[in-house]
This record gives sequence, structure tokens and C-alpha cells, in this order.
Amino acid sequence: MDRLSPASPAFKRTNRALFFGGFSCFALLYCVQPLMPLLAHQFALTPAQSSLSLSVSTGALAVSLLVSSAFSDRLGRKNMMVTALFLAALMTLVCAVAHDFHQLLAARALLGVALGGMPAIAMAYLSEEVEPASLGLSMGLYISGSAFGGMLGRVLTSVVCDFLSWRVALAAMGVAGLLAAFEFWRSLPASRHFRATAGGLDEMVSGVRRHLGDAGLPWLFALAFLLMGCFVSAYNFIGFRLLGAPFSLRQSIVGGISFLYLLGIFSSVWAGKLADRLGRRRVLWATMSAMFAGLLLTLADNLVAIVAGMALFTFAFFASHSIASSWVGRRTRTQQALASALYLFFYYLGSSVVGWLCGVLWGHGGWNAVVALLAVLLAGGLLIALRLRHLAPVPAHAVEPEAPQPA
Repeated sequence: MDRLSPASPAFKRTNRALFFGGFSCFALLYCVQPLMPLLAHQFALTPAQSSLSLSVSTGALAVSLLVSSAFSDRLGRKNMMVTALFLAALMTLVCAVAHDFHQLLAARALLGVALGGMPAIAMAYLSEEVEPASLGLSMGLYISGSAFGGMLGRVLTSVVCDFLSWRVALAAMGVAGLLAAFEFWRSLPASRHFRATAGGLDEMVSGVRRHLGDAGLPWLFALAFLLMGCFVSAYNFIGFRLLGAPFSLRQSIVGGISFLYLLGIFSSVWAGKLADRLGRRRVLWATMSAMFAGLLLTLADNLVAIVAGMALFTFAFFASHSIASSWVGRRTRTQQALASALYLFFYYLGSSVVGWLCGVLWGHGGWNAVVALLAVLLAGGLLIALRLRHLAPVPAHAVEPEAPQPA
């Protein structure tokens, strides 16, 4: 059977479903981010402790991704993703009625475990079902849904908790997650190119070794760690900065900075198309450079400059992530879900590790210390992007024929 192309109705249904899936996954995962200063105040926590409300979820998600990918190779893609989305929505409702911070952390950890059945499997589904020439576009649309979910989750929780409470905010997100999961189940076509494998621990270990032995994949995994670590950390602590002196903004206004995610909805699709046309190796280093420049702009004491810096930073992050994630799909022929899971394992591990480190640095040097660490990490990421410019193409016998891509 032919792969899905933009001319087919199934292609449109797939993109709509994955848009809702990405929306729900990231809305539920990151809806606590703007609540960190509020949680720190209510439960008498340090910034590093309050950041655990997100880090515990991303850490659990990172580990769960590998296990879920192995089950997905045996059980299929759609059922795993549908189950993940429904369970994550239910765990968000549980968070809304948690009695203390420890119960909240436990529910958030379970949410991370549940969501392990979504991101990597979605990437594998697209790599299997969509024609190679349109993969960048489809991956970009999926990531744009993720950007929209991340934005709306942050904005809604900020506004609702400013006027009602954080419990009501999380309950509203849980209900929205249930609705998005239903639409995802209704719209997503069944897999046509998935072939079940026996799986098992031995096969997963051999697959990990195979992917880590590739000339390019380990560098893309490292890039995922650095990209997500820097992005999440910036948004974790920009709220602390803007809520404090000299800005002293309201919670709902600070949450409004998440509207910048709208730029990611555009940039992920734009970058996917551009990479399909010009080649990933020609585009990635440029988007990484823009992300670095945006980060440095946030050092200014002017609110307009800070917002402009976060805008450029956000635009470039989603563009870079779109390019890197689709590159993993194009380099991998066997065990697609495992390759995607490894990319996202490092992606969310970066979120947990770098996010926690920035919490410690915030206590010692504030925003300047956070930016210093992120600048070092992004500089390393830029070096990786430049190295990938010289990556040799995958041998023709290792993958299905691809559309020509400039070197």
C-alpha cells in the first residue's frame, strides 16, 4: 500500500488527529509550569523544589518511553496512544484533588508514565505511514499541535488560578484532555504499514546498540537533551523573574508569555517544509543560532527586549526540534518506535536534569546564572548542528528510497 500523501483524505485525518494528540500531551504535561511560583508560595517550597512538579513528570516520561516503544512494536500504535492520552487526562484530574505536594508529585509521576505511550509512538506512526517527501510537513504539524497545547495549557492555568484556584485550573485541563483524547481516537486511521515484532528485552537492547552505533543518531539524541533542557528551563524560571522586582507582574500576565508558543506552531511547520526542500543539515545550524541569540536578549532589563528574546528563542526552538525529530525518522528503517523513544528519552531527560540544575542556580545567581548555563549548553548544541552538516547520508540499502535531499 502506498504511503499517505497530502492529496489523500487519510493524510488530513492523520494530521488532525496527531495535532490533537500533540495538543493534549503537552498541555497536560506542562500546565503546571506557570503554577510553580504559586506552588512554591502555598507549600513553602524553594524554586528547585517547586520545579519538581514538572521534572518528576518528564523524568518518568523519559523512562516510560523506552518501555512503551517496546510494547508498541508488539501491540500496535493507535491503541497505545489512545490509552496514553485518556490515562494522562485522568491523572490530571487526580492532581486537582491532591491533598498535599507529595500527592501532587505522585500523580504527576503517574501522568509521566502514562504519557510514555504517546510521543515516540506518534513519531514512529508518522514515519511508517507518511511518504518520506511529506514527513517533515507531518512532523511539523504534530509539533505545532504540541506547541499549541503547551501554550494553551500554560495560559489557561495561569488565568484560571489567578481568578479561581490552581485546583480548578488543573481540573479544567483534565476535562480538555479527555475531549482531545476522544477526537484523537475518532480521527486517527488505523496503521497500514505497521508490522508487529516479537519484541522483548534482548531485542530492545540490541536495537539500542544499533541506534547508538549509527553515525548520526547519537548526535541527534544529544541535541534533543540540550534543546529541551534549555527550552523548558527558560520557561520554568522566566515566570519567577517577571513576578519579582522590578517587573512585579500579575500571574495571568506572566502566563500570557506562553502565547509566544503560537510562533512555534508556525515555525515547526515552516522549518519542516524548508528542511524537506533544502536539507536538514543546511537549516538546523541556522535555527540553533537564532535560539542562542534569543536567549542572550533576555538578559536585558527591558520588558520589551525580554519578550522579544523569548519570542525568537521559542520560534527557533520549535523549528530546531521539528528538524531534528524528523531527521531521526528519516535515518531509521528498523525499530522506528525505539529510535523515536531514544530521541525523546534524552529530550525529556534534558528537561528534568537541566530544569533542576537551573533551579539550584536560580537560588545562587538568579536569571543571569540560569542564562549562563543555558548559553553554554546551547553553544554545545550549535557545535553538534555544525558537525551534522558533514554527516554522510544513510546507505540506500538501509532505508526506503527518500526524496532527494541536498547535502
